[in-house]
Amino acid sequence: MTKQYQITLLPGDGIGPEIMAVTVDVLKVVSKQYDLDFTFEEACIGGAAIDQIGEPLPAESLEKCRRSDAVLLAAIGGYQWDNLPRHQRPETGLLRLRAGLGLFANLRPATILPQLIDASTLKREVVEGVDIMVVRELTGGIYFGQPKGIFETEKGEKRGVNTMAYKESEIDRIVKVGFEIAQKRRGKLCSVDKANVLDVSQLWRDRVTAMAPNYPDVELTHLYVDNAAMQLVRDPKQFDTIVTGNLFGDILSDEAAMLTGSIGMLPSASLGADGPGVFEPVHGSAPDIAGQDKANPLAQVLSAAMMLHYGLNEPEAATNIEQGVIQVLERGYRTGDIMSTGMTPVGCRRMGEALIEVLSSEQVLGFRF
Repeated sequence: MTKQYQITLLPGDGIGPEIMAVTVDVLKVVSKQYDLDFTFEEACIGGAAIDQIGEPLPAESLEKCRRSDAVLLAAIGGYQWDNLPRHQRPETGLLRLRAGLGLFANLRPATILPQLIDASTLKREVVEGVDIMVVRELTGGIYFGQPKGIFETEKGEKRGVNTMAYKESEIDRIVKVGFEIAQKRRGKLCSVDKANVLDVSQLWRDRVTAMAPNYPDVELTHLYVDNAAMQLVRDPKQFDTIVTGNLFGDILSDEAAMLTGSIGMLPSASLGADGPGVFEPVHGSAPDIAGQDKANPLAQVLSAAMMLHYGLNEPEAATNIEQGVIQVLERGYRTGDIMSTGMTPVGCRRMGEALIEVLSSEQVLGFRF
């Protein structure tokens, strides 16, 4: 029996429309193979929404997302919107989307693919075999805490304020996700905080420690965020699953991404307690190459695979896409960001065509992300 899914597409800005077009074509191929029926509906967000409607997340776009089974987001932002007031910038639309859908858990894998190991700036012996999942809290912490703003003191001096705040319930729900992800991986969870100087981090560590007995099959460790940043470069293979707050997760997940050599290869998933999740590549909108057929679409494609895994519970279709990406790389196709000697340079469209050729031939490798 055909399964039907409503997917909201948010192409956004820069290279977003290009990589989204490739991904939709890939999903159409996979849908025929696994008896899935995708209905795609586009909505605007970010700079595109500002230009069309005057705000970074129109109410209509958020409503379309709420009605869908999953949301596929490409990229937002660009130089032309950088000087707008903060509440009108493209990034504000993304924050509103996360809050509007109740997306509190961000999953960002950083996996070293054998075909791209030499793209990393670190030594082969350091990064070979790295497979990390960063679980980042997404709707609390310093980005959302109150009070915040730029205020004028009694002496007329401006003072910027942001508040890092977490309630026990906010900590518990993200840490629960971290433990459950670790259970499905290699059974190791590292909680990252700054409990030696921050009260909010002390509460975080207390709650993580209190929850640990509920997961006896998971080995729990704690690291201060500065040490964690150092250890990710010194010995990344010690990590399996990392769980941390919004600010620390934002920074550490980007650091982990660069272990792989290119942020252009990495997907992510943002999930809530219920309702649709948002699945998007880690990279930005790359306005300097937009419209030039130079973008790497594979992170967007792999985000669609995460959508199938975590959003729609279609693991076989997801694995087929992941294996197809590996086969394309095995055949030597490379966009500029992952190019190396002896490989075949291709643009965004050709990379998509090569992936569809592989998926259509059903000759994929048995590799699992």
